[in-house]
Amino acid sequence: MPILIMAVGKQREPFYKDAAEEYLQRLRPYCKIAVREIKDEKDPGDGSEAQKQKVLALEGERILAGLTPQDVVVALCIDGEQQSSEAFSALIKPWHEQSRNVVFVIGGSLGLSDAVMKRADVKLSFSPMTFPHQLARVMLLEQIYRSYKINAGERYHK
Repeated sequence: MPILIMAVGKQREPFYKDAAEEYLQRLRPYCKIAVREIKDEKDPGDGSEAQKQKVLALEGERILAGLTPQDVVVALCIDGEQQSSEAFSALIKPWHEQSRNVVFVIGGSLGLSDAVMKRADVKLSFSPMTFPHQLARVMLLEQIYRSYKINAGERYHK
């Protein structure tokens, strides 16, 4: 199962980069996985709602341009469904067995556009808390790795 993580913005902090790379290396024996960084727009800060929607729309267009109709799209968003690691591994298992292309989408500082949310097949949340998108990428990679270990019956999960 090819997995693509589309993440708005760059992984800037060395400790996040190192952690993400560690999980990418751990995942390579289990699946084909890649990360594509999507150019982020300047956060308008206290700007108007129209300015924020413009930023979301531009980032959303870039995300949607990288998707195909066959992709299973999983949007990471605060309003998504929260799952246990076991439930997440059960979600991934049939996609892996069917060799489906799965794209996990992590938004920028303003989140994801309505258009991206409408395209998503699954909406997933780690928590009602807000996390930096750089940390969310590491958390996602760790949970994907954990799901493969669970599905393989290996000890990492314990």
